[in-house]
Parts: sequence; structure tokens; C-alpha cells
Amino acid sequence: MKQLSRENAASFTFPPDIQAPDLTVRPVKVLQFGEGNFLRGFVDWMIDRMNRAGVFNGSVQIIQPISRGMVEELNEQGGIYTLFLRGLRKGSVIEQKELIASVTGGINPYRDFEAFLRAAENPELRFVVSNTTEAGIAHTPEELPLNAPSASFPGKVVQLLYQRFSRFHGAADKGLVFLPCELIDRNGDNLKRIVLQLTREWKLPEDFRRWILEANVFCNTLVDRIVTGYPREQAGEYEGELGYRDKLLDTGELFHLWVIEGPAELKEEFPLQNADIRVVWTNDMTPYRTRKVRILNGAHTMTVPAAYLAGMETVGECLADNVVASFMKKGIFDEIMPVMEMPKKELKEYADEVLERFANPFITHYLLDISLNSVSKFKARVLPSLKDYISRKSEVPGILSFSLAALIRFYRGSELKNGSLSGTRGGSTYRITDNLDNLEFFCGLWTEHAEGSKNLAQVAETALAESRLWGEALTGLQGLAAAVAAHLENIQRAGMLAAIKDLL
Repeated sequence: MKQLSRENAASFTFPPDIQAPDLTVRPVKVLQFGEGNFLRGFVDWMIDRMNRAGVFNGSVQIIQPISRGMVEELNEQGGIYTLFLRGLRKGSVIEQKELIASVTGGINPYRDFEAFLRAAENPELRFVVSNTTEAGIAHTPEELPLNAPSASFPGKVVQLLYQRFSRFHGAADKGLVFLPCELIDRNGDNLKRIVLQLTREWKLPEDFRRWILEANVFCNTLVDRIVTGYPREQAGEYEGELGYRDKLLDTGELFHLWVIEGPAELKEEFPLQNADIRVVWTNDMTPYRTRKVRILNGAHTMTVPAAYLAGMETVGECLADNVVASFMKKGIFDEIMPVMEMPKKELKEYADEVLERFANPFITHYLLDISLNSVSKFKARVLPSLKDYISRKSEVPGILSFSLAALIRFYRGSELKNGSLSGTRGGSTYRITDNLDNLEFFCGLWTEHAEGSKNLAQVAETALAESRLWGEALTGLQGLAAAVAAHLENIQRAGMLAAIKDLL
């Protein structure tokens, strides 16, 4: 079986359900930090779509952001790869196969720093996208490296910009547009702040700093698509369907959304909307972030501890179980959405799509994986809805308060070892993973207060009073401690699944 590459793709006979790649040579307009599955299944797919629609005419050059990566494999195939998008659409199973040819190749700056600098000198270059993980947009103190890449992503951005500034003598029309995809709030603002901080620490010229501020744009963005990556277990089956080998084979869900907060004129320079891409150009992305965090992320965090202790293993199982699915839906539609500011029609459409995405039979999301750092997730994703509900309706929401009780019960463990706490479910143990301070708190809490129901009110009171967990003491929310204690007592008496049924 032949391996896919840009050189031999023209001679391939592709299956009838996959369109031959568009191998047109296009100028590099996009520099991309990160060669991983997400960007290739999201941004590069979108750029390929724009090229096919005839509205962009640009290609992507990838920069490997860390010393170890897959640029060699990328270059071996000339940047070309196959993308499988699979999922449910209005209840029907849909599968799309596409050949993505928007990437021309990649550079490993740790092996070829000069090539990295030359990329900065490309006059056609206009956009920079990135996904260097949540930890990538962070300040790392270091000396200005000479003839070598900075250890950090923001440091590499400074090197890129300074080379471009020097090459084009500070020309205003040679600034770049940054579209970071890292999953942190205000990602563009944070990247810009750290870049400017490094220019001061490295004592770079003031006119360079001024050029960064005046000629470059750092957009805040919100990305939304589950990209599951290389299908290791099914790779042979997929390649059998395709008739060729593809080391860069990528998979993801059908749903996608890119919210970009930036100048309105960028909409015409980067016309995603003209290629049937779901993009929102806005001057304030806050409502869209709130919608995603509270509904999509919030539904996960609200449901996972209760569902796992009720015997579920995956998100798909939750949607297939009438009791747990009803718990999730009631939480979304009756308690989260009513206290949100966006139009109710938009919220309902988004929530319906979220539930269909959760039910996607091609994606396996393990509840224990989602449970990682559940305390901070609850604080960011669920607590704002719970507080808003109490504030507006002067009563404690049943589902959201139960989810808090389930979280406290999920963190019940007495053995803290190697940075994790062991919980028990039905005679077997599971791993509770969080920061050590949180684990020590819950271990001590449950050790001090034995299982007797007379102590569960104290468990609830003590947990809610620990402001370090939630950013504030929750005992001030009227009725919440009593509600959480009552839920804990019912969970202990009846078991988790029966307690959820009683709640419904």
C-alpha cells in the first residue's frame, strides 16, 4: 500500500466518497505554531475550505513549537493528510472524508533556526495561528537567545516579530494578525501582554515595541470542535477504505465554531464565512465564551461525578441512560439557561447541538478523564450558574446543588498516595486527580467526619466554607449548605442512581 504524499497524490485513484486534493501551489500567508491534531482538524481544514471556495488563495507553514514533534512526518507527506469528520446531525449518522492540502510543510526551529527566521521575512505572510496548549501562553524568564529559538512560545513570537521588523524596516503594512487557539480566556490579550513584557526584559528598541502595538493585531478567539486525532485502533481499517497509508490521518466531530474578537475589516481578509465555515466575528466574545463554558463545559462538570458514582463510564453512556440524561437536560434547560443573558432561541439551539455532540457514537469521552481537576472546573463552569440562580430566583436549584453534593461525595477518599486520592465505587477504587491542597482537604474532611448521617451536615458546611476551593465561602448562599447536606444524606441512604431518580 502506497503512502500518501503531495508528490504522488496526483497519481492516486481516490475512493468515490473522497474528493481529490487541491494541489495548487499557493503563497504562504499563515504561519502556524503547532502541528498537532487539533489545528490540522480545525484551522487547516478551514483554510483548505477557503482555498477550494476561491476566497483566500493562501497556504500554511507550520513551526514546531517544542524540540520534539512531528514535523519530519509532516514534511515526508508534503503537508497533505486525510481528515475524517463523523457524528450525528439531526439524529442521522454523517461521515465526511476530506483530503487537506493547505499545509505546505513545516520547520523545526531547534534544528534549523535560520529557516524560522526566513519564514518571518516572507512578504506574503499575514496571519499567525497557534495551539501550544494552555501552558504555552505563559511568561518564562530567560535571556534573549542568540542564534537559537526561545524556549517559550511568546519568546519565539518576539523573535519572529523582531526579524520581520528588521527585515522590512518597521513597515506598517508588514504587521501580522495573531489568532491564538489556546484554551485560555482572552488568549490574544495574554499573548500580547507577555510579548511586550519580553521586549522590555530583552531591552529591544522602543520603536520595535511601538511597531508591535501599531502594526500588529492580537485577536482573542474561542475555538469549539472535538478533534480525536490519529485513530490508532482503527487505522488499518481506515487505510483499507482509502487504499493508501497516511501517517497524519486525523479524525474529529462534525461540529465546529470559531469566535474571533477583532477588527471588523479582518472579516474580508480572512473570509471564513464565505466558505461555509461557522465563524462569529465580534467586538466582544464574552457572551459566546459564557455560553460554551456554562452549557457545554458546565454540563460535563455538573454531570460527571454523579454519573460516575451511578455506574456510568463515558459521556455516551450518560446520554443513553434515561435517568442520567434527564438529570443533565434538566440542569441545562431548567437551571443554567434561564439565568443567561443571550437570546433563548440561540441558547436552545446551542444546547440541542451540545447534547447531540455528547451522543456522538464515534467519540469516547471517559468520565474519569473529564473529572481531572473537578474543583476548579466547578468553580469556573457551574458555580456562576448556581449563584445566579439563587440570586435571581431566591431559591436553591435542585440539579446544580445536587451536582455540588455529588462532587463532594466523589472526592471522598482516605488514602492519599503519589499525588492522587483513591475513591471507592461498588467495591472498586478510582483515582481522584486534583492539586495536592484540594486532595489533602477532602481526605482530611472525610477522615474527620465518619459516614454517619449526623455528620454529613458538617461535611457540607465545612466543604462550602473552604473559600480556597471556590474563591469564596459558599455558606453565605442562603439555603445551599442545607440543600447539599440533604443531597449527601440521600446519596448515602439510597445510592447515587436512586438519589438522582428521587431528585427528578
